Amino acid sequence: MRVTVRHAGRYREIAMALGRHGFGYIAEEIGLTRLFSVPLRWILKSEPESHTLAERIRLVLEELGPTFVKLGQLASTRSDLLPESIIGELVKLQDQVTPFSAKEARAILEKEFHMPVEELLVEFDEIPLAAASIGQVHQGRLATGERVAIKIQRPGIFPIIDRDLDILRNLTAIAKKRWGWVGHYQIPQMVEEFSRSIKAELDYTGEGRNMERISKQFTGNKKIFIPKVYWECTTSKVLTMDYVEGIHLNKAPEIKASGIDVKELAATLVDAMLHQIFISGYFHADPHPGNVLVLRDGRLVFIDFGMVGRISSEMKEQLSSLIIALMRRNTEGMTRAILRMGLLDEVEDMNGLRLDLERLRETYYDIPFSQISIGTAINDLFAAAQRHGVVLPADLLLLGKSLLTVEGVLQSLDPDVSILDLAEPFGKKLLREKLDARRLGKKLLGEAVEFGESLADLPRQMQRLSSIIGKGKIKTEMDIPGMEELMRKFNQIGNRLSFSIVLLSFSIIMVGVIIGSSMTNSPILLWNIPVIDIGFVIATLMVVWLLYSIFRSGRF
Repeated sequence: MRVTVRHAGRYREIAMALGRHGFGYIAEEIGLTRLFSVPLRWILKSEPESHTLAERIRLVLEELGPTFVKLGQLASTRSDLLPESIIGELVKLQDQVTPFSAKEARAILEKEFHMPVEELLVEFDEIPLAAASIGQVHQGRLATGERVAIKIQRPGIFPIIDRDLDILRNLTAIAKKRWGWVGHYQIPQMVEEFSRSIKAELDYTGEGRNMERISKQFTGNKKIFIPKVYWECTTSKVLTMDYVEGIHLNKAPEIKASGIDVKELAATLVDAMLHQIFISGYFHADPHPGNVLVLRDGRLVFIDFGMVGRISSEMKEQLSSLIIALMRRNTEGMTRAILRMGLLDEVEDMNGLRLDLERLRETYYDIPFSQISIGTAINDLFAAAQRHGVVLPADLLLLGKSLLTVEGVLQSLDPDVSILDLAEPFGKKLLREKLDARRLGKKLLGEAVEFGESLADLPRQMQRLSSIIGKGKIKTEMDIPGMEELMRKFNQIGNRLSFSIVLLSFSIIMVGVIIGSSMTNSPILLWNIPVIDIGFVIATLMVVWLLYSIFRSGRF
């Protein structure tokens, strides 16, 4: 196996880490012990009694480094796939890494901008403000006087992540062949989604664009502050932005001591997130307390835009329909909205899906709206959909995770606040938009135009299909219950139609013979027997046989 040999040392590290935390049987099952001659006594250790299963999963990911930590952080958004106990541990994953040296940071800056650091910045603090697995942040000052935060990518991180992604794909392919649940729970799709996400995160210009796009949503809003990106000092490996100094939202006592109204702050946070999700359709997908600050003047600040979610207009409409149906306890409405959101051909057990949604409806039946967790409710709905084979877009799952995160932050700020209460204006706005006559007319017109274009294109598509079929490039296999009996019936019908056509043709010929005989006033003979008599006998026998077949089938 080419990939395995190329990364032999890293595979051995993974096998050892699994063994140290009680998962040696997994290394044995996927063949790591056989490939690298790792002694079984090093791998197949008993499970540590001091840690739960969820804790051991987290410890393995932390030990394996940045790629696996990021994978765990992404997996923490998949409440539709993983149990709550594991999600609870995965959200604790932190990038516990040692900062790289100031000398290396300076070397990266000089390489990216082709000039000494002193020409780029009048001040550069060599002690980083924060360090993570992919990069670290330093404080500095531009020649124009602005204080800035400079995010510098860790040297050599791209080859490390590229190698680990290669290994993850390989291990996932092996595991999928051995365990059916790997495919059922969409682990390969999760790995590919993770691969795209982390590679996008390695390009800091993408994060800068995310910041600017969300900043435009709050133009004129004096309660929200998004740091400015300084593009002249930004590349794919360096992101320079406004330096902000605020209080993290999980420090409620410090916020109160600063004289900031926490109730108003909570309302501002909810309003900002709902505006991003339901109005703009482009939102900060990781609003944990470390990424949301409050300034001394009470303004709310979002930072770290490496992970964002996107909700299309159609998806917003279905999401609003889902929430409205949940609030109205309408099971059929919830079912329709989930099916329209999902990517599927059909649901095998539609009754089972309806039953699960009915149970959820009953769960929330007697609970006042102010006490309902919208994040939990949406994630419960998504989990029910996943159990029945409905594959939901990744951005929807990010949305559910974001709402849960915001609700957690709100609990520390103001336990009495309810997202649903604050969401009412957004719900009304979405409902008005959904029922707006001009919007409905525009939608119908668009669908009519699309249908017309499809109809106009039908002959060309049929010609193309006919050509493909003629070349024998399409092979179709079907297994339909009762198909054999159905084909037998079709054969009978075809035979009878053919017989009827032959009878009709024979009758036409006989009519011609009769007319010809009458015109010549002499009988036409065959073996000295009048042809008309022979034809009459044959036709009579054919009609009798046809009638007998029809009567025997019991259908007229």
